[in-house]
Amino acid sequence: MPPTIPFRGAARTGGWSETRHRPRREVVTGRRVAYGAMTGADTCHVCVTCGVQHGPSPEPAATCAVCEDGRQYVGWDGQRWTTLEALRADHVNRIEEEEPGLTGIGTEPSFAIGQRALLVRTPDGNLLWDCVTLLDDPTVAAVRALGGIAAIAISHPHYYSTMVEWSRTFDAPVYVHGADERWVMRPDPAVRLWSGDTQPLFGGLTLVRCGGHFPGATICHWPAGAGGEGALLVGDVLQVVQDRRYVSFMYSYPNLVPLPARIVQRIASRVAAYRFDRIYGAWWGRVVACDGRAAVARSAERYVQAIASQAEELEL
Repeated sequence: MPPTIPFRGAARTGGWSETRHRPRREVVTGRRVAYGAMTGADTCHVCVTCGVQHGPSPEPAATCAVCEDGRQYVGWDGQRWTTLEALRADHVNRIEEEEPGLTGIGTEPSFAIGQRALLVRTPDGNLLWDCVTLLDDPTVAAVRALGGIAAIAISHPHYYSTMVEWSRTFDAPVYVHGADERWVMRPDPAVRLWSGDTQPLFGGLTLVRCGGHFPGATICHWPAGAGGEGALLVGDVLQVVQDRRYVSFMYSYPNLVPLPARIVQRIASRVAAYRFDRIYGAWWGRVVACDGRAAVARSAERYVQAIASQAEELEL
């Protein structure tokens, strides 16, 4: 089961911790590993709370910019770091078909935010949609057996994870919207910053900037998905909620900060331009199996009705 929203990647602690106001820096393991052309003294540290890998440095940073941002949070035990090598020691990836042409990749036990990536297979090459932090030999072998990766596209900064490691392993470019460039914690020549509202890829795939959750928040339209009816891969730019007839929209999910009505209406309008029946969210099981276009429309209508209501008590 996916983690219960909104407490994504919540710290395993039962109460208030003053370390949120007096952050401490902790490295979860003392083991280090060299990456690429780095010296033995440099490590690409990974934030335990969000799972995003930072650029090489002798010591971890005092803070993680992704978690310091108001959409996310610093763990209750303060800023904590690990490494990809340490993660490989006690985590594995679950690799499972979602539907013909679409394979999910998620880490167990759950790490950081706990999302799963999606590998979309097309006749013109495979797209890795979103990313997970763990990349190990069994995962590489499984992905290569499915045809490898021609490109990687990330919905928003919370899922940047170890995108550079994946890119180097599969020799694939990473598509990130330029509006979110400041949250790229490990710059690399493979990161391609695109602009505007759409970015055509291969195999009929199209990246669509919706904004909202982040300025560059992006979804992917897969026209061959759902048996040819079309599918959207949305991360949590549109959040598939517990009642899977609906999606929702937020500036911050863990901190429960809503979006203005006009932004939600803009997102719904951009999505309506595409033909699709199914919506894949960021976690296992977070799927609107059918009638996805209507689900987005009624969800946006309900959201705007709720946030604009002047009623003494809200009833929807």
